[in-house]
Amino acid sequence: MSSTPSAEAVTSPTDVPPPFVSARGISKSFGGVPALMDVSIDLIPGEVHCLAGENGCGKSTLIKIISGAERPDSGEIIIDGVSFAQINAKAAIQGGIQVIYQDFSLFPNLTVAENIVLTAEVAGCKKLYSPASIRPKAEQILKDLEIDLDLDREVGELSVADKQLTAICRALVNDARAIIMDEPTTALTHTEVSRLFALVERLRARGVALMFVSHKLEEVLAISDRLTIMRSGRQVVSGLTSEFDQRSIAHHMTGREVDESRVISELDPSAPLALEVSHLSLAGAYRDISFGLRRGEILGVTGLLGSGRTEIAESLFGVTPADSGEVKVAGKSVTIRSIQDAVKAGIGYVPEDRLSQGLFLEKSIADNIVAASLPSHRTRWGTLGRGGIADTIQKYFVGLKINARNSEAPVRTLSGGNAQRVVLAKWLATSPTVLMLNGPTVGVDIGSKEEILQLLRIEAAEGMSVIVISDDAPELVSSCHRVLVIKQGRLTHTLEGDQISVNTIQERMSA
Repeated sequence: MSSTPSAEAVTSPTDVPPPFVSARGISKSFGGVPALMDVSIDLIPGEVHCLAGENGCGKSTLIKIISGAERPDSGEIIIDGVSFAQINAKAAIQGGIQVIYQDFSLFPNLTVAENIVLTAEVAGCKKLYSPASIRPKAEQILKDLEIDLDLDREVGELSVADKQLTAICRALVNDARAIIMDEPTTALTHTEVSRLFALVERLRARGVALMFVSHKLEEVLAISDRLTIMRSGRQVVSGLTSEFDQRSIAHHMTGREVDESRVISELDPSAPLALEVSHLSLAGAYRDISFGLRRGEILGVTGLLGSGRTEIAESLFGVTPADSGEVKVAGKSVTIRSIQDAVKAGIGYVPEDRLSQGLFLEKSIADNIVAASLPSHRTRWGTLGRGGIADTIQKYFVGLKINARNSEAPVRTLSGGNAQRVVLAKWLATSPTVLMLNGPTVGVDIGSKEEILQLLRIEAAEGMSVIVISDDAPELVSSCHRVLVIKQGRLTHTLEGDQISVNTIQERMSA
C-alpha cells in the first residue's frame, strides 16, 4: 500500500488482491486554504479500510473527491485500473462506487422496496415504473444479505438502523463494488452496531471493498483490516489495524496523548439533592421512575433505543410532560408542563439532535450562545444590557475553545464538535441547577470528546448537577459517579463504584 512521503511507514502483506479504488497524491484547497495535501489511499476487495481523524481533518473532502462530488487540484483516482484526473459523480457510480452518508439520502414517503430499487431503475433509463417488477429485485438483495426488512413499509417510519440497512441494499442493487460508510454507527445502539457489523462481514465475504469512517476507536479496531489516520489535511499514518490500539490511534489523530480512563471527583455524600424525581410516569414511554441527583454529581442514564431514556429527559424538560409523579429542584416541588417551566426551575437540556433541536443554524455563534439566557440580561428598564451580552458571548466563545474565525460566524459552518460546544455554551450561560445532555459527544471526534467531558467534570466540581444520557459505555465509565439503566420504560439497575464498567453497562442494557 502506498502512502505519502510525510506519512509513517506502512506494513502490508503481498498476497492481497489489487485495489479496486485508489486515490493517489490527492490535494485540494478552498479559497487558498489547504483541505488535503498529497493524500493516498487504497480500497481493496474484501477488506474494510477505516478512515479516522478529528473533525476538519479532511475526511469528508477526500470522500467527496473519491465519489466525484468534488474535483481535486492535483492527483488521480483509479477505479478498477482506469485512471481519472477528474471524475464526476455519475462516472463514480457507474464505476461501482457508492457512498452512504449520515442522512442516508432516502425518500421518506416511498416504501423500502422502492427506495432499494428505484434509483437503479432511473440510472438504467427505465421509462415505466412497475411495483410488481421491482419487488423481486428487492427481495433478492434482502435474501442475499440475510436481512429482514418490511418491503412495504414507508422509509419515514423506519428506525435509524433500518434506514441504514435500506441504504446498503440500495447500494448493492446499484452494483456497488466499493461502499463508503460515513459515520455509520453515530445514532445506533450497541445491539444495532453488532447487527451492522455482521452485515459488513457478509459484504466483505462478497468481495466488496469498504471504507468505514468513524470516530469510535473501539469500533475501528473491531471492524477494519486497514487504517488510515488523517490530521490537518495530511495522511499521518497508514497500515494494518492490528498494528494499532486505542491509545496509538488517539495519539495519531490528535497529536497528543488522550486519557480516557475513569476520572471523577470525590462526591460529598452529604451534598444536598439538586433534583428529586419520584414515581414519574408517562403512558407508553416509561413508568414509576424515581431517583435523586446530588449537587455536583454527574449521573449517567443509559438504555437501548426505545428504552424510555430520552422520554424521561424530555419530560423533565417539559417537551412531553409526565402524566404523574413529582419533581423537586433544590428541594422545591416544581410543575413542569412546558420548556419555559423547566428553564424557570433551573433545568437545561442539550438535545440528542443538536442540529434541528438545539441550534439556530443560520444564526451566528453569538446569537446561539445567548439565545436561552437573554431574560437574565434585561435591565430594570426592560432593555437588553449589551455589555453583559458581549461579556457572556466572549466568556463562552473563548472558554469553550469554539474554533471559528469569530463569534459572528454562522453555526452551520461549524464541525460537529464545535457545534456541540455552542449548544453547551447556550445552556451554561443560563447557569442551570441541573444540566441534562442527550448524547453529548455523538458525532464528535476523540479530541473534542475528551474536552467536552472534562468541561462537564469542571462544571460538576463547581456545583452544577449533570445528567448524561448515552449508550456510549466508555463515555459513561470515564465521567459518571453513578449510572442508571433503563429497560422497557423501567429503572432496572443503579450502578455505583466498581460496578461502573464497560462490560457491566453493556450487559445490563441488553440483558
